[in-house]
Amino acid sequence: MAPMNERHMNDTSSKASASPAEPKGKRPPVLVDGVTLNGPTLDIREAESFLRDAMPIIMEEAVWKATDVKEKVCEWRSPEQLKDLLDLELREGGEAHPQILQRCRDAIRYSVKTGHPRFFNQLYAGMDPYSLVGRFITEAINPSLYTYEVAPVFLLTEEAVLQKMIEIIGWQEGGDGIFSPGGSVSNMYAVNVARYHHCPDVKVLGLSALPRLVMFTSQECHYSVAKAAAFLGIGTNNVYVIPSDKRGKMIPAEFEKQVQRAKDEGALPFMVNATAGTTVLGAFDPLEEIADICERHNLWMHVDACWGGGALMSKKHRYLLQGIHRANSVAWNPHKMLMAGLQCCAFMVRDKTNLLQRCHSAQASYLFQQDKFYDVSYDTGDKSIQCSRKPDAFKFWLMWKAIGTKGLEERVDRALAMARYLAEEIKKRDGFRLVMEPEYTNVCFWYIPPSLRDMADGPEFWRNVHAVAPVVKERMMKKGSMMVGYQPHGDKANFFRQIIISPQVSREDMDFLLDQIHSLGMDL
Repeated sequence: MAPMNERHMNDTSSKASASPAEPKGKRPPVLVDGVTLNGPTLDIREAESFLRDAMPIIMEEAVWKATDVKEKVCEWRSPEQLKDLLDLELREGGEAHPQILQRCRDAIRYSVKTGHPRFFNQLYAGMDPYSLVGRFITEAINPSLYTYEVAPVFLLTEEAVLQKMIEIIGWQEGGDGIFSPGGSVSNMYAVNVARYHHCPDVKVLGLSALPRLVMFTSQECHYSVAKAAAFLGIGTNNVYVIPSDKRGKMIPAEFEKQVQRAKDEGALPFMVNATAGTTVLGAFDPLEEIADICERHNLWMHVDACWGGGALMSKKHRYLLQGIHRANSVAWNPHKMLMAGLQCCAFMVRDKTNLLQRCHSAQASYLFQQDKFYDVSYDTGDKSIQCSRKPDAFKFWLMWKAIGTKGLEERVDRALAMARYLAEEIKKRDGFRLVMEPEYTNVCFWYIPPSLRDMADGPEFWRNVHAVAPVVKERMMKKGSMMVGYQPHGDKANFFRQIIISPQVSREDMDFLLDQIHSLGMDL
C-alpha cells in the first residue's frame, strides 16, 4: 500500500490531469485575515512517520507487556511525584516527535494495566484482541452515531447487537434500545423513560405539572439510582430504599409495603430498580416476585443488569436472572463480564411504540431531515439524550463475530468456576474467612493475620481486622504485584472483594492472590 504522502500526491496529480482548463504552474497564495490557505498545513510525511513510530510502542508497552503476568500491574507514584515525572504543563510551542514518543511511553508506564491477569480491582478486566482491534478501527474513523449518512456501518452493527441482546433477554415481541456512555447513564435513561411513560406531559410542561413521584430500589443498588433521582428533579428523598436480606437481595414483601406507604402518602409510585448482580456482593434480586408486585401496582420495572447481565449468555447460570423477560427496561454492560472493552453499555426497553424516540427526540432539522434519499428510520440518534455518540457496539459485535455466542458462554462459565475454586481454597486456609458463599464472581473475604487468630470475635477483634485490608492494599500497590479491592459493608469490617472475569486468569493466579495477601499482611 502506498504511503500517505504518495497517495496524497497521486490524488493531487490525478485531479490536476483531469482538469485541463486549470492553469499550469504554482498558483499564487490566497490570504484571508493574514492566513495562507493554499494546500494542507499538515505535513503528511511527518504525520505518517509519527504514527509508524508510535504504534510499535503501543503494541509492545500497552498490549504485550501490559498483559504479561511477569510484569507489574502498576508502577505506583504519588500524585506529586507523577506530576513531576509527566511534566503536565502545556506551553506555547510544541515538542519534537522523540519527546512526544517518550510522553507516550511514560503515560503507559505509569498507568494501571487493567488487562493484566492479576488486575482484580473493578468490575471489568482483561484484554480481548478482537474488541481491541474494533476500538482501533472506531478511533481511527472517528464517527458519531446520530445518522446513517455519517455512520452507516456502525449504526447497523449497533442495531444487530441490540436485537440479539433483546432476544437473549427473552422479549419475544422485540424491543428497542441504544448504547449509552455508561451504566449510570443507562439507569438514568430508565428513570426518565419510566417517568415519561407514566406522565408524558412532563416533556413539555416540566416538573410543575407532576404529582410527587416515588421510585424504589434496594439498599444494595448502585449509587447511580440516587444520582438519577437528583439529576432528573425527582429528589433523593423520593427514592424509597427497600431492605435486603443477608445475601444482599431485595426483600419483596418489604418492597410492597413501601409501595403502599407511598400511595397512603398521596404520592404516585412509578418505578422500581431491581439489581441483577450488585456491585459488592454480586447479589441478584428476585425478579419474578418483583415483577408480580409491579403488575399489581402498575409500576415500571427496570433491571440494572450492568454487572450480572453476562450470566444470560450461559445456559448453566442464566437462572440467576429468572424473570428478567418481564422487565420493562434493562441496563447491561458487555464491557464487564463479557470483556467488550470500556465502554460498552446497552439500555433496552420492552417496547415497539418508539417510546425512546418520543421521550427524547428534539427533531433537530439540520440532522434529522425527513426528505433524505434513504430510509430515515436508520437515523437513530434522536432516541438518545446525546448528540455526538461513540460507536460502542462495534467492538462487541466484532468480538462476538470472532468467538461466537458459544465463546462468550464459555468465558462466563469459566469465570464462575474460577470463583468457586477460590472460595473453596479460602475455606482451606488459616487466616482466611469468606464473608458469604459467592453467587456470582464477587468473592468477598477477610484476611486475619496470625496476631489476631487467637482473639475472640468481638468489637476489638473486628476493629483490628478493619485495619488490615487498607495496609495490605497499600503494600500490593507499591509492590505492583496485583490489584484487588476492599471496602466496609453495612456493619461489616473492611473485607477484600475479588472479581474474576478474564479468561487469562488461571488457577495459579488464584493461589498467588492468597499467598500474596498472606505475605503482605502476616506481620500485622
